[in-house]
Amino acid sequence: MAFKQYQQSGAALMLALWSLAAHAEMRWNFPKPVTPMAEDTLHVHNKFMIIIMVIFLVVLGIMIYSIFNHRKSKGHTPSQFTGPTTRSQVIWTLVPFAILLYIDFILMGIPAYHSVVMMEDTKNGADMVLKVTGMQWRWQYEYMDGDAKGIKYVSNLKTPQDEIDGKAEKNPDYLLEVDNPLVLPVGKKVRVLLTANDVIHTWWVPQFGTARDAIPGFLRETWIKIEEPGTYKGQCKELCGKGHGFMPVVVNAVSEADYKKWVEAKKTELEAASAGADKQWSKEDLIAHGKEVYEKNCAVCHQADGKGIPGTFPALAGSKIINAPIFDKDGKLMTDSHLDRVFNGKNVMPAWKGILNDVDIASVVTFERNSFGNSMGDMVQPAQVKALR
Repeated sequence: MAFKQYQQSGAALMLALWSLAAHAEMRWNFPKPVTPMAEDTLHVHNKFMIIIMVIFLVVLGIMIYSIFNHRKSKGHTPSQFTGPTTRSQVIWTLVPFAILLYIDFILMGIPAYHSVVMMEDTKNGADMVLKVTGMQWRWQYEYMDGDAKGIKYVSNLKTPQDEIDGKAEKNPDYLLEVDNPLVLPVGKKVRVLLTANDVIHTWWVPQFGTARDAIPGFLRETWIKIEEPGTYKGQCKELCGKGHGFMPVVVNAVSEADYKKWVEAKKTELEAASAGADKQWSKEDLIAHGKEVYEKNCAVCHQADGKGIPGTFPALAGSKIINAPIFDKDGKLMTDSHLDRVFNGKNVMPAWKGILNDVDIASVVTFERNSFGNSMGDMVQPAQVKALR
């Protein structure tokens, strides 16, 4: 019976190991570096590992030799050594100390210093400037100069909710897919400015060899220069709340020609979205678009059913704020009304006026006022939101 149990346990262990091998890529080192900083970091890491392994093996060898050759059965007695007193003892104390100083300050210190200097050299030779803003739980990208100056958009998780809830099979890019990836040209040094709107986040792509905290109220810097075209993925690396695992980073590195095409297309897209604020929308169109905006930006806190999380994020279903007027009798926005909360934010609620465009804000407010059991029957036009700016 015991042997059969051991057989079953062994089979279960083999099955678990096979499952891990089938579903996870085993790595013994860093992912392939695609920036100068990542290459330098990998070089320093490998050099340090070799030095540490040599020290480990030498010390282990001395320990094993001493244990077997200076044991009591061979007649050795415990030493009464109290400190270096003879010339040879002083030499054998200073020599290892000198070797460690050489390893620490020369073999390890110089490469480490070089890496730190490289990481902090954000301005020299920079071809463009990018501002990255972390917020719960998405990234906002803003191109600060060059042909792309003025392009600003938000990148949200695109993984379907059914996969997150375990109702559908998870795809290979589970929790690592976004609606608007960051697009950068290959071979250009990009100075990256980092900040956050709420709590500390960390913008991190392993193959770039850089991770820098985005801290509210501060602008921090790093830089990247992608040397190979491709799609590179990362995540927020700072525990930032409930949706921490739902704010991936996706970067598409393209040729300069393709980058210029993307810039033109993105500007056209943003101009079209801006122009949408000047037209009259039907309530049906606003609700349909508002549903998409809600699922991308609001559902992570207020939940897909609008019931929120008790004690943390308020429910929208049956909310007194939502089921109340937005404008007073003179047509002015009422303080702390539904639209005011969405537009200007309050407490942990972010000010969406700096994140969403006029159409998105008008649509999501209209959607929330006519969903989750709320039946106000009214709507907010994008032109009304535009007038608030």
